[in-house]
Amino acid sequence: MVQFYSPNRRSVNRGIISVTADNLDAQGQGIARHQGKTIFIQGLLPGEQAQIQLTEEKRQFAKAKIVKRLSDSPSRVVPRCPHFNVCGGCQQQHVAIELQAKTKASVLEHLIQRETGISISAHPIIHSPEYGYRRRVRLGLQYDFKKNPARQQKLLMGFRQSQTNDLVAVAHCPVMRPELEQLLQPLSQCLNSLSAVKRLGHIELVLADNGPLMVLRHLDPLKHEDREKLRTFSVQHKAAVYLAGDEKTLEPLTEGQPAPWYQVDGLKLKFSPRDFIQINDDVNQQMVAQALAWLDLQPTDRVLDLFCGMGNFTLPMATKVQTAVGVEGVAALVANGQYNARLNELNNVDFFHENLESDIHQQPWAVLGFNKVLLDPARAGAAGVMSHIVKLAPERVVYVSCNPTTLARDSKVLLEAGYHLVSVRMLDMFPHTGHLESMALFSREPMAIE
Repeated sequence: MVQFYSPNRRSVNRGIISVTADNLDAQGQGIARHQGKTIFIQGLLPGEQAQIQLTEEKRQFAKAKIVKRLSDSPSRVVPRCPHFNVCGGCQQQHVAIELQAKTKASVLEHLIQRETGISISAHPIIHSPEYGYRRRVRLGLQYDFKKNPARQQKLLMGFRQSQTNDLVAVAHCPVMRPELEQLLQPLSQCLNSLSAVKRLGHIELVLADNGPLMVLRHLDPLKHEDREKLRTFSVQHKAAVYLAGDEKTLEPLTEGQPAPWYQVDGLKLKFSPRDFIQINDDVNQQMVAQALAWLDLQPTDRVLDLFCGMGNFTLPMATKVQTAVGVEGVAALVANGQYNARLNELNNVDFFHENLESDIHQQPWAVLGFNKVLLDPARAGAAGVMSHIVKLAPERVVYVSCNPTTLARDSKVLLEAGYHLVSVRMLDMFPHTGHLESMALFSREPMAIE
């Protein structure tokens, strides 16, 4: 008989055990200890007791589900969203917002201390409104093909369930800006009325300062009747509509639709509906103001903004310095940065379209000199540019991060070059989720921050 090798699988104890959570992680999972092993339990808060059952067991840790919660923490609150615990968008609406922010700040402090050996506070935290903060959302569209005679087939519009590809149809989403949330039900009705209802991909809702807009991805050309229904929706709800027949093209439903724009630090920035903009406008305003204050910008400064996008930081900095330069890898964002510089009559700013993950030493911006630097990389961090920043020897560096692990890693390059980590802030950009944003200030000379 042929025998096949099968590695031993770690067995999971299916018995019921009682634990008390003593901490919370950034994802909102309770942390408990049992027989020397760390256990992560979704839905359990610090101080709460529960009977749990292990669902996954590793050598160093385990995961568990709650069988019965035996006590309630004072930090437990009633989720505002009716879809919470089903929709995968939010993980922490049951946690008081103060505990959420405090936990994320502690996680940030721990990572920096572990990677750099520096103990530093991530306070004061840059806070967000608890609800109604998202000005951009992407909703999946899925036609329900299930043959259920008791239920009429229809288009589902919503977010993915946690750890599945199934959609949760949402009629309410309290983390969305109210101007977008109020579009959900009429938009669902409109899309369900289209003859192309079975051939729709997804829809994005964006709130610009001059009104809401939506981008509809459709898999087949839309008939005239469908366009007219969308045009009626657009007029009734004062929402601009853009059609995306593929991932590259974008067609305004109505000719002459004004370009969307938002304001930051008194400047007007126009953008394409598909361009990246910060989702939380309130935190973005605070973040830009903090960055400018930390850099202590002067009229003689030459400042460099790496991973600059469409100039969210670059353009406000340009109003205060001799020269500002932004470098970005997405050509459309560079074009918008250049356009917005002209729109705001800023003649001292240049944008370069370059790949900052390639060899940057031959890129034209790299031969220029700068005395202050800001960088805002993606989750992968900025490993490719850190050595060049050291070579520039700027007086101050502000690092804005969406991944505390890569922030801690890249920080070591500056610290080893003699820079001082002066200040760190946790940015509560996405309340009720596990996303942790942060920013850090490095200085070539020792300094104090009030």
